Amino acid sequence: MPFIILMKQYFKLFDFQQKVNYKNEVLSGLTVALALVPEAVAFALIAGLSPLTGLYAAFVMGLITSILGGRPGMISGATGAVAVVIVSLAKDHGVEYVFAAVVLAGAIQFLAGMLKLGKLMRLVPHPVIFGFVNGLAIIIFTSQLTQFKNAEGNWLTGTPMYILLGLVLLTMLIIWGLPKLSKVIPASLVAILVVFGIVVFFNIETKTVGDIASIKGGFPPFHIPNIPFNWDTLMLILPYSAIVAGVGLIESLLTLNIVDEITESRGRSNKEAVAQGIANIVSGFFSGMGGCAMIGQSLINISNGARARLSGIVASVMLLVFVMFGSSLIEKVPMAALTGLMIMVAIGTFEWASFKTINRMPKSDILVMVLVTLVTVFLHNLALAVLVGVIISALVFAWDNSKRIRARKSIDEHGVKHYEIYGPLFFGSIAAFNDKFDVHNDPDEVIIDFYESRVVDMSAIEALNKITERYRKAGKKVHLKHLSPDCKTLLANADEIIDVNVLEDPTYKVMTNSL
Repeated sequence: MPFIILMKQYFKLFDFQQKVNYKNEVLSGLTVALALVPEAVAFALIAGLSPLTGLYAAFVMGLITSILGGRPGMISGATGAVAVVIVSLAKDHGVEYVFAAVVLAGAIQFLAGMLKLGKLMRLVPHPVIFGFVNGLAIIIFTSQLTQFKNAEGNWLTGTPMYILLGLVLLTMLIIWGLPKLSKVIPASLVAILVVFGIVVFFNIETKTVGDIASIKGGFPPFHIPNIPFNWDTLMLILPYSAIVAGVGLIESLLTLNIVDEITESRGRSNKEAVAQGIANIVSGFFSGMGGCAMIGQSLINISNGARARLSGIVASVMLLVFVMFGSSLIEKVPMAALTGLMIMVAIGTFEWASFKTINRMPKSDILVMVLVTLVTVFLHNLALAVLVGVIISALVFAWDNSKRIRARKSIDEHGVKHYEIYGPLFFGSIAAFNDKFDVHNDPDEVIIDFYESRVVDMSAIEALNKITERYRKAGKKVHLKHLSPDCKTLLANADEIIDVNVLEDPTYKVMTNSL
């Protein structure tokens, strides 16, 4: 009996109880595996590492997050966001320090998940997500343009260009048109196989996966980073690890939110953070460069109808099979097919709806969206882009709310003047708050009523302290009325700052946090 209960909890934990379309999952996983190969190799080369470090990272990240992650159907692997962070570490100190930094980054992510910090993604406004997605779509598209250049970096011309362009357009046409006729087999897989067949049958000379680098290898070897285990090493890798952890979590949890919207379901951000952490720890010990969720491959997977964990497991396992047994065949896959696939991903990733709503959006939201897009595109720093967007959105929110503080003024039959405050009292609104009071001309007794307001922070406490001090120096008495429990707590913690009589009202109803 305990064994049966344990197994039920196991299946519940990994979401294996959900209905699975095995055909879609397997075929989609195979498609994703084919698309992962050139991406993993390219990102490893960007970081100045061996192609196998990217492939091993894609296998480990994909497998572990597919099994343990909080978003079934989402794909993780080696990413450019991580590559651009570790490139200087790899160049200056070598690959062993990269492995150590990845392990430490994984530990930080694991800790973030255990501390339930994934909920902080709720603070990311929608314009920031729009800007992030649009910027990422532009990056995905522009990164494919390198396939239209030769080894010297010059644009292809003549027949090679026409062949490559024709194969790319054919791939895109199949991916766009086939679902209108049949969805039995994922259109992206059909497109890759058709283009591959055409190139092989007609012996067309065009760029292939093997022209980028060899992907032949064995099972990822277990390897403890060969570095000095001391304080100096920790201080050396810690900044890189912290940035990798932050970038990885931001990109992963934003991807999770995007997949949630597409599938109209809800993932678990903290569980995903824990899984990303475990995956990076294992990746560092198995000769991988680390990584995070991949929005491009995730969208390929979701567009193929995959919704369960099986697709990600198949993708990672097939990737390892390609490396160990099928490298000679996979290296013959035309880059044109994968380029066309990724261009279609870029088109699908871009939030075209943002253009339709731009006339109805506040100017501040438009500014945030455009700025996040520009930072993403030109700096290739996704974490910085999101951080900039969140900061600007927060400042705009604070500015707007700072102008909402108001005061109704009246004098009752006892000659007591009432200030009925409404709007939030916080650091941004204290200047307007102070202007509401006429200390010198007010009567001897004043009541400040917060029934429609909230004392939010210590800046507000300090503002209350200053206004009561002004009344005290004028020989007048001040009462604070209708304070919510959290406001009273702030005042109770500020006994040395403020000492006023807080009036109790038996009919007072606690204000909600929505105010």
